[in-house]
Amino acid sequence: MKRNLISSLALALTLAAVQPATAWAQQTAPAQHIDLTVAAEKAVNSVVYIKVTINSRTQTIQYSSPFDDFFNDFFGRGGGGQQRQIQTPKRSSAGSGVILTDDGYIVTNNHVVQEADELTVKLNDNREFKGRIIGTDKTTDLALIKIEASGLQAIKVGNSENLKLGEWVLAIGNPFSLTSTVTAGIVSAKARSLGATAGSIESFIQTDAAINPGNSGGALVNARGELVGINAMLYSQTGSFAGYGFAIPTTIMNKVVADLRQYGSVQRALLGVTGTDVSNYIDQQHERGNEVDLGTVNGIYVDEVTVDGGAAQAGIKHGDVITAIDNKKIDKFGELQEALVSHRPGDKVKVTFIRDKKQQTVTVTLRNVQGTTTPLERIDSDAMGAALRPLTADERRELNIPYGLMISAIRDGKLKQAGMTKGLIIMRVNEREMRTNEDFEEAVKAANMSSERVLWIRAKTQTGLNKSFAVELTDPKNKGGK
Repeated sequence: MKRNLISSLALALTLAAVQPATAWAQQTAPAQHIDLTVAAEKAVNSVVYIKVTINSRTQTIQYSSPFDDFFNDFFGRGGGGQQRQIQTPKRSSAGSGVILTDDGYIVTNNHVVQEADELTVKLNDNREFKGRIIGTDKTTDLALIKIEASGLQAIKVGNSENLKLGEWVLAIGNPFSLTSTVTAGIVSAKARSLGATAGSIESFIQTDAAINPGNSGGALVNARGELVGINAMLYSQTGSFAGYGFAIPTTIMNKVVADLRQYGSVQRALLGVTGTDVSNYIDQQHERGNEVDLGTVNGIYVDEVTVDGGAAQAGIKHGDVITAIDNKKIDKFGELQEALVSHRPGDKVKVTFIRDKKQQTVTVTLRNVQGTTTPLERIDSDAMGAALRPLTADERRELNIPYGLMISAIRDGKLKQAGMTKGLIIMRVNEREMRTNEDFEEAVKAANMSSERVLWIRAKTQTGLNKSFAVELTDPKNKGGK
């Protein structure tokens, strides 16, 4: 009898525990099963395979032997080693891209195409086209390419801001050259910053959908088949998928693509501050034994204010905490970058911040890196008006110089305006050694995006005389535009 009583009591307790749990489960169960096949079918034909060919190049390398070092030290001679030229092999790599328009504009990652000498784009129906680069942006790791075609299946672009944590997404691309591969996962985090590249804009969508080498530039789509991100990188200690993939949200992509089409370069709007997440700042102060009370534990702590930036003009100071842009809450630095990246220089934004535990709101006019509101024009080596070539081994030996770019021809352009002539040997540009034409092109691009927009050139004549030139990239008619 006692055993029966205990059994009955246990059964009653079990039923009492099960009934509320069952009711809770019924209330919280999803209303319907999510069918991802429709999204996959909608988007897969808008994702392309990109084959990149990088031609063989001649490179000059510096080398030395331990015997050279020993005898140089022993006899009191300076080091410096020797130089020799090597021929790099022809290489190929692959990635993915997403068709944005039916006439052939395709978005991909900058790191997929940045060194490309040839681009071959293969559609999901196996048709192949030659591609050309419209523009690239290293800061966001995005690039826009074009193929000459019509009637292509362009993907529908969704709003990445509407994504929710836990929402289902699909990653579509060509991992390990396995074309048209679809993997599924959820949104694990938003506005994730990794610090992978110095000076980059990072506000990634984090997902556990498998992303592997070859997926770069592919599509991250929601359950409706809408593009919400461009797959960019994976986080792994092995080089293969380990549960963490990252995509560039469409809120960033849309602005970058529009600028590359219109201007050839990205018109980046800057607030004029540097800082860090408040949580990081508080942790740093605690490690130093300091107690901090900013009146909030969320937002962006302003560490430095650019003198000629919009924030300084609006009255924002060191120590302020930015909490919102245009009434949109800002908790992390990635969210601040994402809020600004959709704007262009000259746009006005409302910035809410906390100072002395009191909330204030000011209107800030965003500016570009030069501190102006005028569009930045793309300037490349063609605008310099000169043909350059690396010195040959014989020329380096005869002139007793280790490297340099010779001006082999010159016409009307910025170098001629600065007083440079045919036969001059360019040694350094803005303290960067000039060994290849690519070195010069990169120096021009970097200077064009700097605050000064000047090329400081050190050169030599073929008789050994040192020469210096200042090449202004800003046209006189555009100077001082605010």
